[in-house]
Amino acid sequence: MASIPPKITMLCNRDAYDRYIGKPDWDRLTGFAEPEWVECSGAPPQSDEQETERLLAQRIGDAAALVLCGGAPRVTASLMARLPALRIVGDMDGDRFAHRIDMEAAWERGLRVVDTTNGTSYPVAEWALAMMIICLRNAGMHFRGMISGKTSREYNERGYLDGDLTGKTVGLIGCGHIGRRLIKFLKPFETPVFVFDPYLPREMADALGFTLTSLDNVLTKTQVIVCLAPITPKTQGMIGVREIALIPSGAVFVNVSRGAIVDSNALIERLRRGDIVAGLDVFDPEPVPPDSELLSFSNVFLSPHIAGVTAPSYPRMFTLMVDELDRFFSGHEPYFELLPRSIANRRGVAVGEVGKSE
Repeated sequence: MASIPPKITMLCNRDAYDRYIGKPDWDRLTGFAEPEWVECSGAPPQSDEQETERLLAQRIGDAAALVLCGGAPRVTASLMARLPALRIVGDMDGDRFAHRIDMEAAWERGLRVVDTTNGTSYPVAEWALAMMIICLRNAGMHFRGMISGKTSREYNERGYLDGDLTGKTVGLIGCGHIGRRLIKFLKPFETPVFVFDPYLPREMADALGFTLTSLDNVLTKTQVIVCLAPITPKTQGMIGVREIALIPSGAVFVNVSRGAIVDSNALIERLRRGDIVAGLDVFDPEPVPPDSELLSFSNVFLSPHIAGVTAPSYPRMFTLMVDELDRFFSGHEPYFELLPRSIANRRGVAVGEVGKSE
């Protein structure tokens, strides 16, 4: 007797549906489930919340899975209580903060929660690698020189003397999906990798082949430093005057995460010395002011927060979500489950603090 395919309800607005949902993946989803799209337009007014939840629960009915995207309402404890067949909730739009889901309520009900917003990790990791190579060659200086008419090659500048990535020691500040993908990209370059990430499982260092260490070691004992940490109450301003002073002369500093993790004034002061090269995709404030000194430094390569913004990254999030649902309903474990450790990371608290009342 064939099993009844699970019902999967997607909650989002029209714009999100058009941007994220690719037909091949929707067709793939229909191969093992009964998907339905319920068009939503965001959180209801507080005065209408209960009635809106009641009507939404009627529409969702006996769905075993909810998939959330732009325009989806928050999945609260009361909404979960109205959905007895619900087994898994997935979010694929945002910044891995689980704002649309009451995580503690989900865990209390035994629901699994997955997040595939890491679809943007693919282009970010690629751009991080590109910036590392660009900055080691100090290509920003060469570009500025060429467009100003200086078209001859020099043999005494840092990009010529020490511009290879191969064999360099690389330091990562944060090692989530982006960092782990970047480590894969770095394998052919035979780079030792140091990682600072207090939320990372210890055994991952052995599994992926890196050294888990302190922030100070990443800043002082590596030649290429890449900031990949999420912005949280704990990481805001984490790279301050003291930390920037620790970066060795001749090193490269790349930031593709969030500008506010770094003290902008301290970084500008260090860049004035001209002894390090920076590759910056993010800024504080953002966008970078048109009168910022950063725009005039020859030892800086800049891009306007484009690392994770590519058209393919949006449907990739849905591809990853269909993969997760296929795994889950086939009896396997999901890859991208939100657990207390990942939520603690985004809130900037100890793992044991997740779930406690604030």
